[in-house]
This record gives sequence, structure tokens and C-alpha cells, in this order.
Amino acid sequence: MLLQFKNLTIRSATVKDADLLSLWWNDGKIMAHAGFPNGTGEMADEIAEKIKRNTDEDKHLIIELDKRPIGEMSYGRENESTVGIGIKICDFSEHNKGYGKILLSMLIFSLFEDRGYKKVILDTNVNNKRAQHVYEELGFRKVQVRENSWRNQLGELQSSIDYEMNREDFVNFAK
Repeated sequence: MLLQFKNLTIRSATVKDADLLSLWWNDGKIMAHAGFPNGTGEMADEIAEKIKRNTDEDKHLIIELDKRPIGEMSYGRENESTVGIGIKICDFSEHNKGYGKILLSMLIFSLFEDRGYKKVILDTNVNNKRAQHVYEELGFRKVQVRENSWRNQLGELQSSIDYEMNREDFVNFAK
């Protein structure tokens, strides 16, 4: 996959990205919202093996700003018509600049138009208000709030929100 809009690029991850992904995934500050305040503990060789198993239906992606990696995205087929997505802008200096909304818009547009999916789903920690705001602006609807439904690495109960978007709900900000 290769998607570009102005100075933003979303590209398929390669095994050459495994070291960077390992650095990000093992940074508790980056991974805390996903339940890993101590990082995932995954080494670059393990991540490289995951990347080798990527398909057109399940893929790790790298986000670049001016050809410099700043984060990651992923998507995975749930069923014939539904795909789940995720995003992390790992470079904190690039937060709050509107990139997340544009990048999500780019990916969602491609999943609907190029891959033919009818529904996109995602979830987020109930405390991640910034993400919720972006998702709702793009047209995602809250499906459910799962109170105290999982525990993070430290054993702390966490709640999450499930979102979904149908093609007709999508507001494309990367026009």
C-alpha cells in the first residue's frame, strides 16, 4: 500500500522497519493507551516475522511526514465486508497538528474505494478523548462502551469504546 497526500505518506511496513517498530512498541509512553505502559516486549526479529506475514487483508503500515517515519497504522479484515483499523502517531512532537484526521481519512477512503469494504471498525481507551474527537469528526459512531472490560499490563481495569463507520457515514478530510 502506498497512499500520499501533500507531505504525508502511508506505506506498507517492510522488515527494515522492524527496528523502529520495536523501539516504538517497547516505549511505555507510546504504548500506554493500548494497555502496555511497560511496552510490548517484542523484539525486532519477532516484528519482522509479523511483517513478513502481512497480506492485502492484514497489514502493518508506516506513517511518514516529509519522508520521516512518525507513526504507524494497521488494518485487518474482520469479514468480507468489515475491516478493523488502528493508528499511533509515535512522535509526540507531531501530535495535535491534525495529521491523525488526515491520515485516517486517507486510509479509510482507500479501504472503501480500493478494497471494497463496507464497514470500518476500531476501538479506543475510554480515556483517549483526543482520539474519540477525531473518530467522531470522521463519521464514526459509538457502538458500545465496554466498562472495566480488560486489564492493562499493570493489572488496572480499563474501559474502551467500540466505533464503526459505514461508507455513507464517512467524512473525507484528505480531499
